[in-house]
Amino acid sequence: MTDLSEQKHISPIGQSVLRREDHRFLTGAGQYTDDVALQGQTYGVFLRSPYAHARIKSIDTSRAAAAPGVVAIFTGADLAEAKVGGLPCGWLIHSKDGTPMKEPPHPVLAQGKVRHVGDQVALVVAESVTQAKDAAELIEVDYEELTPVIDLASAAGAGSAVHDEVADNVCYDWGHGNKDAVDAAFAQAHKVTTLSFTNNRLVPNAMEPRAANAVYTRHDDAYTLYVANQNPHVERLLMSAFVLGLPESKVRVIAPDVGGGFGSKIFLYPEETALVWASKRVGRPIKWTAERSEAFLTDAHGRDHVTQAELALDAQGHFLALRVKTIANMGAYLSTFASSVPTILYATLLSGQYKTPAIYAEVKAVFTNTAPVDAYRGAGRPEATYLVERMVETAARDLGMDPVEIRRRNFVTSFPFASPVGLTYDTGDFNAHLDKALKVADVAGFPARKAEAAARGKKRGLGYSCYIEACGLAPSNIAGALGARAGLFEAGEVRVHPTGTVTVFTGSHSHGQGHETTFAQVVAAKLGIPVESVEIVHGDTGRIPFGMGTYGSRSLSVGGTAIVKAVDKVIAKGKKIAAHLLEASDADIEFENGEFKVAGTDKKVPFGSVALTAYVPHNYPLDKLEPGLNENAFYDPTNFTYPAGTHICEVEVDPETGKTTVVQFVAVDDFGNIVNPMIVAGQVHGGIAQGLGQAMLEGAIYDNDSGQLLTGTYMDYAMPRADDLPFFTVDHTVTPCTHNPLGVKGCGEAGAIGSPPAFINALTDALSVRDLAMPATLERVWRAANGKA
Repeated sequence: MTDLSEQKHISPIGQSVLRREDHRFLTGAGQYTDDVALQGQTYGVFLRSPYAHARIKSIDTSRAAAAPGVVAIFTGADLAEAKVGGLPCGWLIHSKDGTPMKEPPHPVLAQGKVRHVGDQVALVVAESVTQAKDAAELIEVDYEELTPVIDLASAAGAGSAVHDEVADNVCYDWGHGNKDAVDAAFAQAHKVTTLSFTNNRLVPNAMEPRAANAVYTRHDDAYTLYVANQNPHVERLLMSAFVLGLPESKVRVIAPDVGGGFGSKIFLYPEETALVWASKRVGRPIKWTAERSEAFLTDAHGRDHVTQAELALDAQGHFLALRVKTIANMGAYLSTFASSVPTILYATLLSGQYKTPAIYAEVKAVFTNTAPVDAYRGAGRPEATYLVERMVETAARDLGMDPVEIRRRNFVTSFPFASPVGLTYDTGDFNAHLDKALKVADVAGFPARKAEAAARGKKRGLGYSCYIEACGLAPSNIAGALGARAGLFEAGEVRVHPTGTVTVFTGSHSHGQGHETTFAQVVAAKLGIPVESVEIVHGDTGRIPFGMGTYGSRSLSVGGTAIVKAVDKVIAKGKKIAAHLLEASDADIEFENGEFKVAGTDKKVPFGSVALTAYVPHNYPLDKLEPGLNENAFYDPTNFTYPAGTHICEVEVDPETGKTTVVQFVAVDDFGNIVNPMIVAGQVHGGIAQGLGQAMLEGAIYDNDSGQLLTGTYMDYAMPRADDLPFFTVDHTVTPCTHNPLGVKGCGEAGAIGSPPAFINALTDALSVRDLAMPATLERVWRAANGKA
C-alpha cells in the first residue's frame, strides 16, 4: 500500500487505506458501553411481561425490595406520579382523509396494560446483576390476560384492541400517488401481473446488544448517559424535551464504541430513559446490558409487510402503472421513526429504476401485540425494491420476455428524472451497471451451467435485481412538510492545532462503517496533510456540535459535506494569513497539496506554518483576523442521493433435500465517487449477507394464539453462517452525485436492498414457480421443487 504520509502528492481519496479504528478493536482496546464502570456502580434488571396482552391489576414489590442487595424498585406508577411522559414518535403521518395518525402513549414502564411479551413492567436496581435478577423474580404481578392481536392481515378490526383508545388497531390509512391516473392506465392494459406476498419480520442482531449506563451528579444537577446508540443528539433531544422534561444542557449523551446497529440503535428506548430518571432517585450510576433473549423480545424489529401489487403493461412490455396495497405492522407501540418506514421511505421508491408513468400506493399501518417495528438496514427501501423487482421478473415471465430486456425497455435513461411518487433522480446510468453485471456474472454461459446441473439432477436458476435507493434524507423543509419532526442536516467542526494536526468533530456516528478512516481521508486530501494527522471525534453531545447521527447511508454525503464546508472555511482563512505572511493580496493566494502559494511565483508557505501563525500571532493581521484556526459548518442537503445497481444471483437446488446453494452472487453498484474502495466493498458484502439472510433463513414468528415469540433464540432464528454464502463478487460504475461536493451517494444499505429479490428471482426461476415466500427454508423449497407447495 502507498505510504501516504511520505507521498503527500497522492490523494488519499480513492485509496483503500486500512481502517485505523480496527487496531483497538482487534487488540481488545475498544470501549463499549458495558466496559464503562463508574464509581458506586449499580445494576438494573427489567421485569418483563410473560403475556402478549394483559391488564395489570396489581404489582407487589415488597418481597423483592427486602431481597439482598436491592437498592430500589420502580414501576409505571412511580413514573406516572413523577409525570414522566411517554416515548415520542418522530414522524407524523396523515391518513387519506386528512386525519393525523393515532399516537397512543408509549410508557417508559408499563401502565395499566402490557402489550407484548417482553414489555417492561418494573426496574430493579441492585448491587449486582445477579441480585437484581433474583429480586425481580420476587415481584408479584396480578395480570388479567386478554386476547392478543398477532396476525397482521386481520389485525384491523380484530375485535381486541391493543390500545383501548384505538379500537380498530389502525394507526393510519395512507395513500400516495395518482389513483385516477393508475385506474385509467389499468383500464387500457394489455396485461396485468399480480402478486401477493409477505416481507418477513426480522430481528436485528448486532454483535453488541443494547446497553446503557446512567449517572446523576448533584454538584451540577446533571445527567450523563453512556449508551449504545447511533445518534446521541437525537437521543438527548427526545429524552430530555419530550419525556423527562429536562433542559438539554443538563443531559450529556455519550455513545462510545458501538458494536453494530443496522438501524436498531437509532431509536429512543424505554430502558435507557428509565435508567436516566432512576439514577437521580438512587443517587448512584445504574448500568443495564441486554441479554440476547431480551434483545429478541424488545429490540425494534424490521420489515413485516403484507402486500398485494398489480403491474399494468402494454403488449410490448412497457410499464403503464403500478398499484400497491400494503398492511404494515407497527407492533405494540410507535417506535421513534416507525411511521415513516412503510410510507415516506417505501412508497416514494416504488418507481425503482423504471419510468412507470403512474403509481398509487395505499398503506394501512396497524398495531399488534408484538415488539415495535421500525427501521432496519434499508428501512422501507428493501421492501419497495423487493416489490418492484419481483413484479418486474414475474411480468417478464407472464409476457414470455427476457428479464433483462424488459428492464432495459423500461429503464430511466434521461436525467434528472422526476418519478411519479415524488423523487427526482439527479443522475445515473442504469444500463451501465446492468451491462457490467451481465459480463461479470457470465450470464451468456448460464445455459451451459444449467444443463450441466440438470445432468446431476440439480436445478439452476438466475435472478436479477436492479435497485435504486434514496439516501441522506433531505432537505429538512421538505421532510418537515412530509411529517418529520426533526431536522435532517449534519454538522462538522474542524479544529486545526498549532502544530498543523487536525481534530474533526462530526455529528455523524460510526458503529462499524469506518468513519474514523474515511472522514480522515477526505480532510487529509483537502488539506494536503497525512491521514495520520487527522483525528475524528464523534458520539459525545458534550464535545460535538448538534448532529443527527448515522442511518440511511447519510454519513459521507451529508456528514462528510458538512466537514468539507468547514475545511473550506479553514482554507479561506488560511489564505488570508498566508497573504499577510507572503506580502501578497488575498486574491493571489492559491492552496494546493498542503501549501499556500502566490499565483505565478515560487513564493509559498506550508499549511503547518499558517496554522502555527494563527496560534502564535506575532506576525499576524490582527486588525483583520481573529487568532486561531477553528471552523464549523452545518449542511442541509438539497436532495437525496440515489445509489443504484444491478445484483445477479445464481442458485442451485437439490430437489431431493430442498437445499439451495448460492453458487454465485454479483453486485455492480453505482455509489458515485468512492473514497475508500475497501470499506465500500466491506459494506456491500455485509449488506448482501443480511439480505440473503432474510431471503434464505431469517424470520421472526409469533404464536397467533398466545403471542409468544417462537423464534426467540439462535436455536430457532437462523442467521447465515459462512458456509451458507459464496464469496461475493462486487464491482462498480460511477455517476457522481451532482449536489454534494464529494459526488458521493451512500453504500451502507445497498447489499440488503438488492439481494433478497435477486435470490428469490433466481430460486423461482430454478423451480419454475411463480412465487416462494421468504425465508425460503429447506421445507418450503423442497415442497416447491416436488409440487407440494
